[in-house]
Amino acid sequence: MLSAEKNTRLIKQEASRLGFMSCGIAVAEHMTEDAIRLEQWLKNGYQGNMQYMERHFDLRTDPRKLVPGAKSVITLLLNYFPEEQQKADAPKIAKYAYGTDYHFVIREKLNEMLSFINDHIGKVDGRGFVDSAPVLERSWAVRSGLGWVGKNGNVISRKAGSFFFIATLITDLYLLADAPFATDHCGTCTRCMDACPTQAIVSPTQVDGSKCISYLTIELKDALIPGEFHNKMEGWIFGCDICQDVCPWNRFATHTKESALTPIPEALNLSLKEWESMDEEMFNRTFKHSPLKRTKWKGVMRNVGLIKG
Repeated sequence: MLSAEKNTRLIKQEASRLGFMSCGIAVAEHMTEDAIRLEQWLKNGYQGNMQYMERHFDLRTDPRKLVPGAKSVITLLLNYFPEEQQKADAPKIAKYAYGTDYHFVIREKLNEMLSFINDHIGKVDGRGFVDSAPVLERSWAVRSGLGWVGKNGNVISRKAGSFFFIATLITDLYLLADAPFATDHCGTCTRCMDACPTQAIVSPTQVDGSKCISYLTIELKDALIPGEFHNKMEGWIFGCDICQDVCPWNRFATHTKESALTPIPEALNLSLKEWESMDEEMFNRTFKHSPLKRTKWKGVMRNVGLIKG
């Protein structure tokens, strides 16, 4: 078995080869402070109808219960900031959803990473996660030295802003941990808090999920979005980027080089009239491999209906 130092270097080199913009490592241990914050967030009811956030609390706060014998948590960031943007008058879709569903893209990369580790370092037990299990990805990103949690609740990198996916690989391989990110670089800026139309950012780093436009357009499965939000959606039909678009740190965002995330033309160019006339068959065919399928045709049509022509 190679040394921990060499293993760590090999893994970070492979992460770069696979197209990840950053790779950080933390010791796999119980997350005491995060458990307290999560418990309070749930008590405040900020999860809305996302009952899955209430389940598996112990698994969320201790990676060793997800992977018995875990020693290291590898956190990987994948840039998704697109070069192409939507037409100005198009119903709005969050940038992360322009192309192929990121779950497919990242899962394939994580499988390649595990194969690399087994082939070049030795047989290890490990599991990769991308929104597929109760993992506090943002906390691990901070613990791995990759950035801080901004006032909008997103992890922010001084070098790249916040338009990136976070993936986690928990393994029983002993690796050298990076120093946690210990500083906050939001300062007195409150642009994200001021810009949120639904006032979902209730205090710095605290987001009331039940008011967030992303929640309302994706997670909320009710037939109708609550009336109090009808004039606050600002044209969004899937997700929302407002708090990231106004963040000064995203002036450092660079365009992704990940070809699998190339935007689907319809995600960029469909007009309101074209969305309104889209039937379920066309939706399923057009967005077969897109994150939009999570909301399904009926949910997207509900959201489209709130846009005033």
